[in-house]
Amino acid sequence: MKTNEYETMRKRIALTGLLMIVLNSCSAQKTPATQLDAKHKAPLNVLVFMIDDLRADLGTYGHPHVLSPNIDKLAEDGVKFTHAYAQQAICGPSRVSIMTGLRPETTGLYTIRRDGRLRPNQPNIVSMPQLFKENGYKTISIGKVYHSVTDDEENWTTHIKKLDNFYSEPGNAEKKFAYEAGEVDDDFYKDGKVANDAINILKQLKEDKFLMFVGFSKPHLPFNAPQKYWDLYDREQFTVPSRNKPDNMYSLALTKWGELRMYGGIPKEGDTNDELTKTLIHAYYATVSYMDAQVGRVMSALDETGLRENTMVIFMSDHGYKLGEYGAWNKHTNMELDTRVPLIISRELSNRNRQSGVTSSALVENIDIFPSIAEAAGLTMPKVDGISLLPLLDNPDRPWKKAAYSLFNRGKTMGVTVTDGAWRYTQWRDAATQQIKYSELYDHTRNDVAQANVSGQLQYKALEQKLQTLLQEKFPLNAPPFYQKRHVNNR
Repeated sequence: MKTNEYETMRKRIALTGLLMIVLNSCSAQKTPATQLDAKHKAPLNVLVFMIDDLRADLGTYGHPHVLSPNIDKLAEDGVKFTHAYAQQAICGPSRVSIMTGLRPETTGLYTIRRDGRLRPNQPNIVSMPQLFKENGYKTISIGKVYHSVTDDEENWTTHIKKLDNFYSEPGNAEKKFAYEAGEVDDDFYKDGKVANDAINILKQLKEDKFLMFVGFSKPHLPFNAPQKYWDLYDREQFTVPSRNKPDNMYSLALTKWGELRMYGGIPKEGDTNDELTKTLIHAYYATVSYMDAQVGRVMSALDETGLRENTMVIFMSDHGYKLGEYGAWNKHTNMELDTRVPLIISRELSNRNRQSGVTSSALVENIDIFPSIAEAAGLTMPKVDGISLLPLLDNPDRPWKKAAYSLFNRGKTMGVTVTDGAWRYTQWRDAATQQIKYSELYDHTRNDVAQANVSGQLQYKALEQKLQTLLQEKFPLNAPPFYQKRHVNNR
């Protein structure tokens, strides 16, 4: 080979090697398109509407009378769950369960605590605001989020408490009647004030990623709402439900009144008559429509600020409610009316996989909210009892849980219950020994009102055995006593 030819070849080899080095370097530094999208995508915000005492009586759930246009609109923009369940039908334990993703039997909290302590048994459990704030989120609590307890103050960036001197009910504060129709503006009552605060804070959050809880108290007692929401209904359109108790119901399965007898205008003993029953039902639904209007105001602000594009919205209730069924009122039971809740999840508009206007009949639980929003935000979840619902948001009809679980305590007796979405099976056990005292099996294939306890009847033997097996998975008979102090570290 001639010298000049050799030199030319050598230069070509050198240039080729240099080119390969450059290409390899570029390849090593190149970020996949998905990573680039994730890097430059605006962070997820989360807005949770936490509603008090709301059963699944809304227009979007097929109620023939209830007017809830703003909640209905949210359902049209997301996924509506028809079989969502609270883990205990009382505010305090239910809300702790929601905010930690842990069942009451894990937290060991079965009653409303008066000492304000969220973590009396588990000082190391991680709550929703705690996790999000640790990951750079502004965490905002407005109105009623917890009940009688609160998270550590350092876990909230902004915490507008439900103070008596601000979020009180000014209309009936002295006489404490169970209901009121005031010739007033929306912000005369506390949910209007909560909405005002939420709107004002949203206007300040354009540059921040946030987790915001907006806790509306209605339709909790007292049933106070501006007159215009009462005027949406004709009391004669409401029917008085049957006061009949289910046949063979356990003696401790039902509470009649809850806090209702504490209010003026309510008989101190005996049933409410038909006229008062209609008035209370009218009052309840007036407050539902009032609360719905406040949801609409906050959602409008979310749109107007441009935050809706990257904000996941969740609408949920802490538990259900009875409106005179069985001659009973309020919650405080394991019955379907008290444990079933509305749940709507609408993903951020920028999400490419978002579903809208769809319904899922999957069995889901309130403890699933924490892991769902944590996964959506890309956060590492602590160990919890719930599971993420994101797969259902992508595919609402996919196979899911076989059962949903709740409980309710009656002192030395604990009621543990399971539903498969059609039937509800409950065991009442000695809280110390787990010995079964009584069993109940109710048919809910047609509606949420139980007619008869058919536990032990031969024709339902196979069904009852199936539900017994499902109940055993969460509440084994060899489990420790329910009131035994528990220690949980879910980090």
